[in-house]
Amino acid sequence: MTQQLPSFPSTAEPELTGVRNFRDVGGLPTVDGRRVRPGALFRSGHLAHATEEDAAFLASLGLHTVFDFRNAADQALEGPDVELPGVRNVNIPLTDPADGAEFWTMVRNGDLDQLRDLLGDGKAAARMRYAYRSIITERTAEHGRVLHALAEDSVPALMHCAAGKDRAGLSIVVALLAVGVEREAIEADYLKSNDPHRRYKVHRSDSSPAGMSPEVMELLAPLFDARAEYLHTAYAAIEETWGSTERYLGDGLGLSGETRDRLRGRLLEG
Repeated sequence: MTQQLPSFPSTAEPELTGVRNFRDVGGLPTVDGRRVRPGALFRSGHLAHATEEDAAFLASLGLHTVFDFRNAADQALEGPDVELPGVRNVNIPLTDPADGAEFWTMVRNGDLDQLRDLLGDGKAAARMRYAYRSIITERTAEHGRVLHALAEDSVPALMHCAAGKDRAGLSIVVALLAVGVEREAIEADYLKSNDPHRRYKVHRSDSSPAGMSPEVMELLAPLFDARAEYLHTAYAAIEETWGSTERYLGDGLGLSGETRDRLRGRLLEG
């Protein structure tokens, strides 16, 4: 059952046709009473299928940088991002929770017995928890690079991966932690990826009632859900590895107090 959390103010969201899971994280509150500045930090799924209207809207945001966390396999599958005039595109591949061509082939083409063997008995959710832990503990250089870029010159910025849920989701989480956003607000934003109009569309080679049966979709659900338990696994990895969020940001990501001040200046109101 999805945990219900309070909603927080944000700017109006457009109806994008070819880009899933887009939103501005502006309006989220910090522990010291400030808020994330609207129009500074956006998140979404990939931009490869953006329509002309989508691209025109994205171009109107005044973006400095688009951070693409997809790997080469993602880009081969979905295509490159649409080109936005005057926008810097930075590709920083992060671990995919469903990494591996064989795994994705099974997700798309496997029959019910194969999916039961691959994903059943909690294996799909365990795979997701493992990936979230790995992204936090093994991708500190990448996250440090992103936050230093945001502190210097990369705002307004858009972060995305394939679905905009896991790799981009955690990168947004890390940025919000760095500027002191309340964890309740971070979780509420993270769980918005479950909204029906945002969710990644599951593609199966067998789109018949059998190929898309309730049991098949239940087996696949942990891969495509944003679950609080995944986020809590990431937080636990921070605590177990560094002892505190402050040490994670300082020792793990190499953020000095001065850099964090610049980052707050870029991302927060006031």
